[in-house]
Amino acid sequence: MARKSIKIKKYSGEEVDFSIDKLRASLLCSGASEEDVSHIIQIVCDELYEGISTKEIFNRAFTLLKKKKSVFASKYKLKKAIYELGPTGFPFERFIGQVFKHSGFDIEVGVVVNGKCVQHEVDVIASSETQTLYIECKFHKEKGNNCNVKVPLYIHARYNDIVAATKTKTSKSTEGWVITNTRFTKDAIDYGTCAGLALLSWDYPKGKGLKEQIEALGLYPITVSTLLTKREKNFLLSRDIVLCKQLLGDSFYLDHLGISETRKSKILKDIQFLCNVSE
Repeated sequence: MARKSIKIKKYSGEEVDFSIDKLRASLLCSGASEEDVSHIIQIVCDELYEGISTKEIFNRAFTLLKKKKSVFASKYKLKKAIYELGPTGFPFERFIGQVFKHSGFDIEVGVVVNGKCVQHEVDVIASSETQTLYIECKFHKEKGNNCNVKVPLYIHARYNDIVAATKTKTSKSTEGWVITNTRFTKDAIDYGTCAGLALLSWDYPKGKGLKEQIEALGLYPITVSTLLTKREKNFLLSRDIVLCKQLLGDSFYLDHLGISETRKSKILKDIQFLCNVSE
């Protein structure tokens, strides 16, 4: 195995000690066996050198996982797949909308509502019989760009203006949400918690972050697929297919792409396995 003290470079440019345990944990989350994971770790560690980037380590592990099983590679690249919903952020808003829809809410995406003082465009409004959630999605296309305290400060002011205009018109409870594909700074979490905003990021709240919700509900973005090309994914996103599960119900889009029956069958079986959906 490689020396544990070897330095690797993160996306932010920060140098940290390489951790075999972190690599092992991320590989096991893909569903690969202990034996396969140990084999991949041995190969990756043999190729490490001082100052290697986390991107290079990820790409090597991803390639090795894909050789084992494409579904393992899809799960392993989940975080990267969320970034691939960019660059505009609108597909991320639709993705978040689908997450809430599959959690039992009625959703609207990109809605203009009147506040007490001014109009506001709300990224996602999720409604149930008793509750309305006003959700702002902060998408970052570059890793390392975390949400600082200015984001919840701004969203809180907008939320208060909306609530001031609607509180006499409905008996439903309301919540303001801020959701990001990256992370919140400590000040952002402290302010959001104090102000009563609901915060959701890749790994916050601990154990209930975006990663855990996606995995628990099987709501993988279409961009995780290792069997679809970038062009094919962009076509599906342009048709509002943002979840792998959606493609199972609208598989005719693969016919529009001219995909052969053999390849179509392989793609759909891969997605069924990934999302734990019975045929």
